[in-house]
Amino acid sequence: MDTVNSAVEIIVSIMLLVGAFFTLVGAIGMVRFRDFFQRLHAPTKATTLGVGGILIASMIHGVAHGRYGIHELLITMFLFITAPVSANLLSKAALHLKVPSGAGHPDVARRTTTGGDSPRKKAKPVRSKGKPAA
Repeated sequence: MDTVNSAVEIIVSIMLLVGAFFTLVGAIGMVRFRDFFQRLHAPTKATTLGVGGILIASMIHGVAHGRYGIHELLITMFLFITAPVSANLLSKAALHLKVPSGAGHPDVARRTTTGGDSPRKKAKPVRSKGKPAA
């Protein structure tokens, strides 16, 4: 069996712990968050970082043993490219289907500041006494 430098073992152990922590945070987020959009956030952010950390640890361990981790690199690239795209498509489909959100609708803030129902309306200029509006 090959002997591996203790510094490499420490780095691999730290990357595994970081990856496991982020994966655990993503799993807890899936359970604790209330609605679809919040639950979509947990796996696309935290779990992607967790799996990335585990795959980086696997690449470092492979290089230390003389096996270059092209498979791990390809998996990491595939994961980092497809996770945001799939989350974007899922969120757009949920918006199209009008899935309720716990955060509220973004047009509510615009309606209250412009003074009208349409977010495209401009606010009326405020006139001071005695001076015409510019």
